[in-house]
Amino acid sequence: MKAKTYLHALLALSLACAATACDENAWNDDLDGWDDEMDQPTQQVQNVEYTLTKADYQTIAGLAENKALAGTEGEAALKAVGSLARFSSEAPASKYAPAFFSTSNFPYFTLTNGSSVKLTYNVAVDEPALYVAAAEAQEVTVADDFYQTSVWESEEKYINAFAPSKPASSFLPAYLDAELSPADGEVAIVTYKVAAQEPVFGGGSVEEPGFKLSKVIGTARKGDNVTIAGVVTGLCKQGYIVTDASGSILVYMGSSFDITSVAMGQQLNIIGEIGSYNTGLQVTGSTATVEAVGEQAVEYPAPKVFTGADLEAAITRTADEVAIYGKVTGTTTFSMDRDDPTKVRNINLVVEGADKAQGSVYQFTDAQLALFKADTQQTIEGYFIAVAGGRYCNFVVTAVDGKTCYPAPAKAPMAKAAPFVPTETEYAVYTYANNRWSTNSDFAILQPADYTAMGQKYPNLSAAEPYLSTWLKVKFPYAAEGDIKFVVWAKYASSKTTNQCNAYRYNGSEWTQYDFSKTETNQFVMNGGKWMFDPNVTITLPAGKGQALSATYFQACVDWVFENICKPLGDTDIKSGKFYISSYGNNEYYSGTSAYQGNVDLRPSAALAQYAAGYEGMTDEQIVETEKKRFMKEVMPGALAALHADAKPLDGLDVFYTINFSAYDGASTTAYVAVFKVVAPGKFEPVSCTWWEGGNIPE
Repeated sequence: MKAKTYLHALLALSLACAATACDENAWNDDLDGWDDEMDQPTQQVQNVEYTLTKADYQTIAGLAENKALAGTEGEAALKAVGSLARFSSEAPASKYAPAFFSTSNFPYFTLTNGSSVKLTYNVAVDEPALYVAAAEAQEVTVADDFYQTSVWESEEKYINAFAPSKPASSFLPAYLDAELSPADGEVAIVTYKVAAQEPVFGGGSVEEPGFKLSKVIGTARKGDNVTIAGVVTGLCKQGYIVTDASGSILVYMGSSFDITSVAMGQQLNIIGEIGSYNTGLQVTGSTATVEAVGEQAVEYPAPKVFTGADLEAAITRTADEVAIYGKVTGTTTFSMDRDDPTKVRNINLVVEGADKAQGSVYQFTDAQLALFKADTQQTIEGYFIAVAGGRYCNFVVTAVDGKTCYPAPAKAPMAKAAPFVPTETEYAVYTYANNRWSTNSDFAILQPADYTAMGQKYPNLSAAEPYLSTWLKVKFPYAAEGDIKFVVWAKYASSKTTNQCNAYRYNGSEWTQYDFSKTETNQFVMNGGKWMFDPNVTITLPAGKGQALSATYFQACVDWVFENICKPLGDTDIKSGKFYISSYGNNEYYSGTSAYQGNVDLRPSAALAQYAAGYEGMTDEQIVETEKKRFMKEVMPGALAALHADAKPLDGLDVFYTINFSAYDGASTTAYVAVFKVVAPGKFEPVSCTWWEGGNIPE
């Protein structure tokens, strides 16, 4: 950790970069073309400093050049660079950082030959294998049929949940074995349902109430937090339509939506927020809580027939509205994908009587596409949800020319074999070792009730703090100093929720984040049009009291003198004030280093006052010369070895540590530069110092 201290003192230049993004809802909006007339960036030669951001590590891990460099053998280690925001011995910065400097993600990507980047980054230190594995944990949700067939083993007497007599711990290891093909050390995050009370089969219990549609959608407004009891009545590639007793609305899920996760006729309880896009109201599905409770037949109302005039009127609307079930007849046109001319990008209908407006099939599936024929008059039915590009009336289509787009829904509500028992969602972390899945006390995972107790509307957090440290203190009141927990929690960012794993360490009074990394700063240079690693290190030790960086290095010098010079003379207490070390234990006069003053004290009078016997018979000039030689040949090399034990020479490349420091001679403070070469792991030899003419060290 001492190495980390000095590197924190190096100045990092922070830049704000503007970014643009494409909204997944903009199905019909064309992208602006690239302007070939743009001024090209001017190339420059500069020496810059830069600290990697978390996003930078993800960029580095995703670069095609780095993936090719890693190959199959290094794939996992490179991926961990992105997920854990650090390099490692298996995936070093020297190997994977150079490719980053030539990308537009790097603010100085126009630098040219002769430029250098002093890069500050994180490196893994004593990183537990489970912590690494948790960053790539597999996520599993227990399927409903497992409860029936494997937990309750009955076609009639079951509930879709675990219960006191059927604890999750008794069944999840086998379930994970069946679902995954694990290797030792892998981690899985499991979502399942549990009932706090035992179900009673065969009478004597409260029957489950029938599913009753809410009357919420018809009066919903943007920003409302709603609870909807509705039925799935339409599907598309980025979401689904849910209908209650008052209206219909799109539940927008985005490009990662798994269309098989919902089904036509499914009864859903949804808690979420109303958003809008292109004058269409929608439920923000990525943050909503959705529970499937049954199935029923789907019935559509008589559709509103949209004429050409109706479409023209629709594209002028300004208010956000819920979905309208309608019918449109027109000539089908396809627009093809720019990158793949064989792929249909849009399906539109040109309607008689409409000058500008067109009908448009929103996020169509392959099954829907198969029902359309180009340049043919066709009729669609479905939900009019939004206006894209100022002219396209988006429909989530349910039928084409009278042919339904989806499998037939259930004809009656799905029978529930067990009496109604309230259930709750819970999460667990399992690890695989010795050919079996088991829970691991190193992990702690937040439950839905924990998020509620934290005052969160949804079971997620936008940031770890101040929540996780407080939660750990409550959950583990008897933690011992040094205890470490891997905390799994749900993070909400960029309209989606992902599981995260943060490590925390208990210091005896508080839990603090602990990421098993240290900060390093190394140099990269551009030669011959290519960036390459140059590990030479420059350390600047500012003079003066209270300079943490200087105190660290000069105290290491004092410690070296105590261990290697004073102890052999019989001093067993660094604060004894005997021999070369002062009674405060932070100054030594063997070479003159002072952790208190943050400099080298070259006053002969001070050296004689501390330990005259060490300089017996010497003139003032000889005392100063002796201290200088000791500083360069013994003391600072010893301190560097203690603080940089991981420094090592590289094949074909000399590695130098340059120390900028100051010395006080009783009249003034003067800055000097000393250079040391790494000659073996953790071993340094002096090269030069500017307090001698020409920098050459006298014999």
